[in-house]
Amino acid sequence: MKNIIKLGLVSVCIGLTLSSCQSDLTSLNDDPKHPSVLPSDNLLATAMYQSSYYMDNPSVNFNNYRFFTQQWAETQYPDETQYNLVTRNQPRNHFNRMYVYSINNLRQAKLNLKNEVETDDIRTNKLATLEIEEIFIWENLVDTYGDVPYSEAFKPDEILTPKYDDAKTIYLDLINRIDAVTATIKPASTGYADLVYGGNMAKWKKFANSIKLRLGMNLADVDPTLSKTTVESAITSGVISSDDEAYKFKYDGNTFSNPVFDNLVASNRNDFLPSELVVNTMKNLSDPRMDVWFTKVAGAYKGGVFGELNDPYTNFSQLGPYFRSATASSNLLSYAEVAFLKAEAAARNYSAGGTAVDLYTAAVTESLRENGVSTANIATYLATNPYNAANWKQSIGVQAWIAMFNKGFASWNFTRRLDNPILVNPPKSNLSSVPYRMPYSDQEYVLNGANVKAAANKIGGDKATTKLFWDKF
Repeated sequence: MKNIIKLGLVSVCIGLTLSSCQSDLTSLNDDPKHPSVLPSDNLLATAMYQSSYYMDNPSVNFNNYRFFTQQWAETQYPDETQYNLVTRNQPRNHFNRMYVYSINNLRQAKLNLKNEVETDDIRTNKLATLEIEEIFIWENLVDTYGDVPYSEAFKPDEILTPKYDDAKTIYLDLINRIDAVTATIKPASTGYADLVYGGNMAKWKKFANSIKLRLGMNLADVDPTLSKTTVESAITSGVISSDDEAYKFKYDGNTFSNPVFDNLVASNRNDFLPSELVVNTMKNLSDPRMDVWFTKVAGAYKGGVFGELNDPYTNFSQLGPYFRSATASSNLLSYAEVAFLKAEAAARNYSAGGTAVDLYTAAVTESLRENGVSTANIATYLATNPYNAANWKQSIGVQAWIAMFNKGFASWNFTRRLDNPILVNPPKSNLSSVPYRMPYSDQEYVLNGANVKAAANKIGGDKATTKLFWDKF
């Protein structure tokens, strides 16, 4: 956001030329602590922080992804696990964080970058960084809400009430934008000293292709031909291939702390538990990640009942120290996720760089490895839980759901697309089924009423139970 401070001055210039008087007045209007034009790197940093923190935030007031996938349960206040999305205005809060605090800053950064002194290659890379980051946030918006304001958004001088664009049309444009921007990257040069990749443009390119992989896989059941070409193109161009290339927003633990830490530790509250569903699923699979993630109660793991009061807190397993670091990064597009997407692509008979069984093995191995499981225990787990080609959606779906624990948005994409594990609507739910999308912001009905109502009618109703265009089964 631009902070503009103007000083009203009454001045009498005696013995000075008009031009020198004007120059002096202009300099007095400059406030070095509140510049009228913020550097584009500041705007990028703000946008990346806002989008990363609030995509990853487990707070009941924001995205609720961890409740949509039923991996976290609540203790004293189970409204969110009963799918109450009205009282705390979560749809409005997430919508505003992504549009106003994130994309808006990136759009302004693109404008400000034009007037900054840079070499051509660095300017090109910086513009590419802003574009890729913006595409990433658009993907989150369209996969959270469905149809959203897109082509007419951010044009306040022309359009105050932007239309809602068709979600698939947005998908197609995002794919085209990825292809266009990755072609411009100058890998031998740097970009911004950003808080994810530090200006490494080869990594930014792999990140962009990994977003394209996500988009392509989501199209699998609605447009198999486009899905196949998109996925194969992304993999051929190069996707995230190591944990070092994952999109991880870094926190310093002082000025900025990890949002999970803020909710589990800094809040001084005991609101969240691992759910009974995730604990029992992992128990049945003899999953060694439980020892890393959860505490025990009387020597055993016990999850909270989803959608119910789970009080007192001490009667249940808790999220352990692994999740309680102020400096832990928000891993929003992980190597494990990319590996599972490739395994799914192979299961659908796409060319994904390996067989389904080999890519499944690689994906499970990476998730176990990144959670500190030993090589011997990884081998045991894979032997106990091999790839099942006859029911690959369950095999990949359940393992991806576990691997994406604490990566709520990624987990939600897998569960909606693969319908595994099977999520049961809790008895006290406010909805007729589990959520498939976030309803539109209530503010849109005040500020952009005609367009949001038209969008709601088009998609089959502005309900959390309305499926996105790509969620066909």
